[in-house]
Amino acid sequence: MGSYINQHVLNNLFYILVSVFVFYFIYDHGEIFKKQTSYRNTLLAICMGFPIILCMKFPIYIDERCIHDLRQIPFLVGTLYGGGIVGIILFLILLASRTLIYGFEYITAVVYTTMFIIAALVSPTFKALKRSSKLSMSVWLTLFLAVLTTFLAIIITQFQVTDSYIVYFILLPPIGMLFVVYTMETLKEAIIMRSKLVKVEKMEVVSQLAASISHEIRNPLTVVKGFIQLLKTPSLSQDAKDRYIQIALDEINRAEAIINEYLTFAKPASNKVERLMVDDQLRKVIQMLAPMAHMHSVEIVEQLQPAAIVGNIQYFQQCFLNLIKNSVEAMPNGGTLTISSFLHGNHVIITIKDTGVGMTTEQMNRFGEPYFSTKEKGTGLGTMVAVKMIQTMQGTLHIQSEVNKGTTLTITFPKAAN
Repeated sequence: MGSYINQHVLNNLFYILVSVFVFYFIYDHGEIFKKQTSYRNTLLAICMGFPIILCMKFPIYIDERCIHDLRQIPFLVGTLYGGGIVGIILFLILLASRTLIYGFEYITAVVYTTMFIIAALVSPTFKALKRSSKLSMSVWLTLFLAVLTTFLAIIITQFQVTDSYIVYFILLPPIGMLFVVYTMETLKEAIIMRSKLVKVEKMEVVSQLAASISHEIRNPLTVVKGFIQLLKTPSLSQDAKDRYIQIALDEINRAEAIINEYLTFAKPASNKVERLMVDDQLRKVIQMLAPMAHMHSVEIVEQLQPAAIVGNIQYFQQCFLNLIKNSVEAMPNGGTLTISSFLHGNHVIITIKDTGVGMTTEQMNRFGEPYFSTKEKGTGLGTMVAVKMIQTMQGTLHIQSEVNKGTTLTITFPKAAN
């Protein structure tokens, strides 16, 4: 049989396999094909129609009485996976192409009508099977149809069966069908697994956020509960009551801030975008944080050049409030915070450089995770919100840091068109 596996056989298989890859490539990148079965079946009919035409145009073997090729593989694959409607389309493509290329042949119509009817009837059962059962069924069905249609051809036209016919029409198609169905099932499972992985990752983020939020809110609520119980003490002085009430209010405010940060991350990004001047917005943020910087003995140095980007002003301000606030808090004993912005080609680059405690490599890798914070009472939500906002505005964040020497954040945004 080795002598029969020639270049033409490989070409036919190549046409079929490439069409399968094209189908799944388009299917994977088009949501409409996943949502609408009619669109998916149309795509399948087109992708299986092309190899039918190519297999006939460039056949394996031609003699005076018979043409051999592997057209039945894409025909059966399309019918089994797409059902009767796809099968009818492929049947019409096959007959039209056969007539245009070689002329109409009655026995061809009989053979592929038989294949179509049986494959269409079997299709619902086939699609419900697991992969291993599909592989087995596709091989035996192809072999059965080849033998059945051969007997029909012998009965109707007294067709003479040759060795090459047995190889190309009866033995090779089941083997080719095995490879094609295996490839289709593997690609299909890969797409499904990736979709499941995305869902698992989303659930992981939700579970992390939920655990982080519940943990962080429980702490201030416990404090509030304790001080409210202390307020019931009969002999408590008015000064102590005022102090306890203030502590309780501070803890409630802290819980509110945590919830607000979580909601900012969870809610969808605003569609409102506009041209904003980076230097002006950074000056506003610096003014907001100036009292806090003064309390921490931090000197803020501005090196801001005029530059424009397209984004959401509210999110831009919130993003840099979080980042600059973190940098200030990273210098508990005071220091210098240098904030700069400048144009570099088609990008606007913003740097936030502090002389604080710095971060280890592990801390830099975990920057922006909901569970992780370098601060004793931090939730990590502030940096997570900032990272999300940067990504929303098509920006990138790069971190350079050294323990006890400081951290430099470099944020790059696309420059706004003039």
